[in-house]
Amino acid sequence: MFSSSRGTNRLRYAVPAGVASLSLLLAACGGDSSGGEASGAPAAGALDKASGVTTVSFWHAMDGKNAEVLTKLVSDFNAAHQGKIEVKATYAGKYDDAITKYKAAIQSKSTPDVIQIYDIGTQFMIDAKQTVPMQSFIDRDKLNVGDLQPNITGYYSVDKKLNSMPFNTSMPVMYYNKTLFKKAGLDPEKPPTNLDEIRTAAEKLSKKKGGPADYGFGAAIYGWLLEQFIATSGSEYCDQGNGRDGKATKVQFDQGAAIDVVTWWQKMVKDGLAANTGRDTKAAQAAFKSGQLAINLESTGQLGGYSEAAKQGGWELGAANYPHVKAGETGGPIIGGASLWINGVGHKDANKEAAWQFVKFLSEPKSQATWHTGTGYFPNSKGALNEPVDVEYRKNNPLFDVAVKQLEGTELTKATQGCLLGVMPQARKASEDGIEAALNGGDPQQSMTKAAQGLEAQIKSYNDSVK
Repeated sequence: MFSSSRGTNRLRYAVPAGVASLSLLLAACGGDSSGGEASGAPAAGALDKASGVTTVSFWHAMDGKNAEVLTKLVSDFNAAHQGKIEVKATYAGKYDDAITKYKAAIQSKSTPDVIQIYDIGTQFMIDAKQTVPMQSFIDRDKLNVGDLQPNITGYYSVDKKLNSMPFNTSMPVMYYNKTLFKKAGLDPEKPPTNLDEIRTAAEKLSKKKGGPADYGFGAAIYGWLLEQFIATSGSEYCDQGNGRDGKATKVQFDQGAAIDVVTWWQKMVKDGLAANTGRDTKAAQAAFKSGQLAINLESTGQLGGYSEAAKQGGWELGAANYPHVKAGETGGPIIGGASLWINGVGHKDANKEAAWQFVKFLSEPKSQATWHTGTGYFPNSKGALNEPVDVEYRKNNPLFDVAVKQLEGTELTKATQGCLLGVMPQARKASEDGIEAALNGGDPQQSMTKAAQGLEAQIKSYNDSVK
C-alpha cells in the first residue's frame, strides 16, 4: 500500500523561495507561443510520420513500492510499442522537488514530454501555459471517457475541460478500532458520522472518562484534513467558486465550517478526549496503530498499514466515510494525489502523440487495476474494479469498498472539486499554522483569521503575474 498523504510523496509542502520569483517565471513562460496550450493536440497520424523510435521523457514522483509498480507498467507499454515508442522514466524527487525541477526546466526550455504533478500544483500548471490539455486529445479522437471516475477527473477539470489525466488518487476516510469500541460499550457497526457523534464516542473511549483508549480521537495537524471538512459541509475553500469561476482572491478557512472544526478540535484536546500529535503524520499513525487512539482520520493509503497493525496487535480495524461537521450534511470529500501533464511548448508533434498513447495506456482498466492493487491508490477507471485481480484484491481488503462507495456517492460540486489556487501549497501550510496555534491555546477565530490574512499578499502577487 502507498504511504500516507504526507509520507513518501506528500511531505510538508515547502513554501517556494518567493512568490516574486514565481511571478517572473510565469511572466516569462506565459508569452511563449511555440506550441503550448493554445496549439492543442497535434493532427492525427503525427506519430506515423516519425522515423525510428520516438522517445518519451517521463518525470515522476514515485519511489519505493510505487516506483516498482510504475516501472512494470512502463516496461509493459514499451514492450507493446517496441520499435515505435520508448518511454524513459526518471524519478524527479518528491512532489515539491518535482515541481521545483519542472519550473527550472521551463526556464531552460528542457521540460519532459510527460510529468506527474501533485493536485495542488494544478493552477500553476494551467497558468504556466506549457501543456496540451488532455481534452484536446479526447476531442480530437472523439474518445469515450465514460470509464473514468467523474469525481476524480472533476478535480482536474475547469469548464468541463480536462487539463491533465488523473494518475495516483487517494481519498480520506475515518478509521476506528472496533475492539476498543466494544470495550467502551459502543456498537462497532455504527461508527460516528459527524463531529458531535465523534465527541460522544470519545467520551466513552477516552481514559480520562474511564474508557479503554488513551484518547478517543486523534489526527495529524494536516491542512488536507481541514479541506475535507470544508468540502463535506458543502462549503468552498476559496472564493470565486473555489477558483473555478475565476481567479481565487482569498481563502475561506477562517469562517463557517472551518471555524466549527477548529473550535471542536481545540475543545476535544483541552478536555482530554483527543491527542495533539502535532504536524507529524507518522506520529498520529503510530498512535492509532498502537491503540492509543480509537478514531483517526487518514488517507485510503493507510489501509494496508493499519490492517497489518490490527492483525499483529490482535484488534479489529473499522473504516467509515469521512465525517461531516454537522448532522444532515450531504457533501463529500475531495480527492488527493497527482496527475499527468503532456508538455507542448518546444515538443515535437510525434512526442506529444507518443506521450498521449502512454497516458491513455496508464488510464486503461487493466493498467489501473495493476496500479491499484500494487500500490493502494484509488483506480481512476471504473472498469478496473471489474478486473479479476482487482476483484480479488477487494475481496481480501473489504474495507477498501468503503472508499469506493464514498467516491461513488459524492455529488460532484464546486465544493467537492476542490480549490484551484496558484499558491495552494502555501495556503495549506498557513491553515496548519492556524490549527496548531488554536490547539496550543489560541483563539480559534483569531488564529485562523491571522493565517488567512497572511496569504492575501501572496495570492495577489501570484494573480497579478498571470493577468
